[in-house]
Amino acid sequence: MEPFVFPNFDPVIFQIGPLAIRWYALAYIVGIVGAWRYGIWLARREPHLVTGQQIDDFLVWATLGVILGGRLGYVIFYQPAYFLENPLEIPQMWNGGMSFHGGLVGVILAMILFARRQGIAFFALADVIATTTPIGLLLGRIANFINGELWGRETDMPWGVIFPFAGPNPRHPSQLYEAFLEGLVLLIVLSLLVLIWRARWRVGLVSGAFLVGYALSRMAVETVREPDSHIGLLFLGSTWGQWLSVPMLLFGVYLIWRAYARPPVAAT
Repeated sequence: MEPFVFPNFDPVIFQIGPLAIRWYALAYIVGIVGAWRYGIWLARREPHLVTGQQIDDFLVWATLGVILGGRLGYVIFYQPAYFLENPLEIPQMWNGGMSFHGGLVGVILAMILFARRQGIAFFALADVIATTTPIGLLLGRIANFINGELWGRETDMPWGVIFPFAGPNPRHPSQLYEAFLEGLVLLIVLSLLVLIWRARWRVGLVSGAFLVGYALSRMAVETVREPDSHIGLLFLGSTWGQWLSVPMLLFGVYLIWRAYARPPVAAT
């Protein structure tokens, strides 16, 4: 079976004068809108710890947290020396990209500020947001695949893909692995926890499950994903993405334990 030769897609979908719409930007827009609508629907269901209006109001806060946190996270976590020498490139999100871990920190800070302003429990809000987040992860990884970026390591598997800028040998389509695990599978698992097993009654449980699920998915896919060229492999063949996921895993386990150590909330 011949490996699939990936077509060299234009990262720009269409352009009107100086305005260019890119696949990555479209994924962010659709992902945020999808998460927003799903979040409003979830908030209107019991136990009513947050309202649909509050999720609606949080949209702008979440968008700023994702974009600012994701970009600054990439700058700080992956290429601080480069951007220190080229600070004018920091706003150029198409140059280098975004960091999920940075975006997560940005959204967490946005949730802390918003929850205090609204007088609601932080994890009551976080549980709703966590349930919806895999929608953006799914679309973002598909956009990575379309852009032919963040490819995997070389492979002789029959589903290997020859990417335009990754040399002549087939590679793991690790973007699709991540889209499946971090996106589709995690979305289904969290939705089942919320809709079937009433996980929102145990505040913090869904947030913990999201952190554990994402961390395990990312750490697994990192074993076949090509490490960043300027970082390479680390201790015992580990990657920087795996190390960034370790605190998420540990804190997620703690949140799950904490949720079961406390009595469930009463519906309002």
